[in-house]
Amino acid sequence: MLTHSVVKGSLPNRFRELWDEIAPVGRDDRSGGYLRYALTEPELRLREWFRAQAERRGMPVTDDGNGNLFAWWGDPEAGDAVLTGSHFDSVPHGGAYDGPLGIVSAFLAVDELRAAGVTPARPVAVAAFVEEEGARFGVPCLGSRLLTGALAADRAAGLRDAAGVSFAEALGARPAGARPELLGRFAAFVELHVEQGRALVEQDVPVAVASAIWPHGRWRFDFTGEGNHAGTTRMADRRDPMLTYAFTVLAANKEARLRGAHATVGRVAVEPNATNAIPSRVTGWLDARAAEPETLAGLVEAVHGKVAERARRDGTEVALTEESATPLVAFDGGLAGRLATLLDAPVLPTGAGHDAGVLAGHLPTAMLFVRNPTGVSHSPAESASDDDCAAGVTALARVLEELT
Repeated sequence: MLTHSVVKGSLPNRFRELWDEIAPVGRDDRSGGYLRYALTEPELRLREWFRAQAERRGMPVTDDGNGNLFAWWGDPEAGDAVLTGSHFDSVPHGGAYDGPLGIVSAFLAVDELRAAGVTPARPVAVAAFVEEEGARFGVPCLGSRLLTGALAADRAAGLRDAAGVSFAEALGARPAGARPELLGRFAAFVELHVEQGRALVEQDVPVAVASAIWPHGRWRFDFTGEGNHAGTTRMADRRDPMLTYAFTVLAANKEARLRGAHATVGRVAVEPNATNAIPSRVTGWLDARAAEPETLAGLVEAVHGKVAERARRDGTEVALTEESATPLVAFDGGLAGRLATLLDAPVLPTGAGHDAGVLAGHLPTAMLFVRNPTGVSHSPAESASDDDCAAGVTALARVLEELT
């Protein structure tokens, strides 16, 4: 059994030493946030750091052909392995902890178990999943969706970033797609993640276990109208898609509040994007989430209906495309309860999506949350103390010992 004496006093310092190795990579000096888009230079540097950390520990690294990396403590072919880890990529100007904390903590948890003399009866694999945020190629949890077959390799290969680079080009090969033989080697997945809220602050505890992920998705609204001159076109003669877009933002906000759901329009593209020109086309992306799938479906349907009516009045056209959708994910109840008892930790739901949500449909899955004192995420204000991160490492080590 892992004892407190293994980690007492030294673990927060060792966490900080390892954390400082990656902290500068991809940080924007202006915002203080991170620009670690999948398969770009900063994220590629972190992937090399991952390989170096694995080599330092004698852990062979495999690539599943989709851009997901796995570092193995034990025989990769043995089967019945316990998987842990997270992702390196960020949202634009995102926080430091979302994703990388799960990878750093996984390596340190392996260190803790080895220092305690633990020899696992089954392999442990540390994962670095590619494109979890979807900030570059538009589909969140892209790597885990490919691995599990939730997304076809052909569709993923053709996804393009803002510069027109395809995922296949960035990856350097056509993605392999579903890998059932690899999935079959895993007996469970546990993802450690910084909390994206303040529940642990309010409960005054450093670590929690997740119960479920709200159903959520991304929908693209394409608004088309008539581009024209801002100074010579009478107001009565305009077919301005920006007006329809602006109405959509307000409608989504209202419908979400009425339903106790979440709706966010945080990305927009305008053509021709000139100050003195009425737009000819506006594209906006809706992120919507709710506790129940029926609520989510009703929210999107209500917004679309109101927007279609507004478009008729504005003389514009609107098309709605579902880009991704994730159903309600209830984590393995027996596993979550077992870990909550093991750690004496509270159980919390979350409205955020994770690779764990994709993998939960294929193998027993759980999540651990580490306290975030600001409650802010996807922002430079996201944070966690070294002591709480060390508590997360200790919790993860206990979980890995229990499961192996």
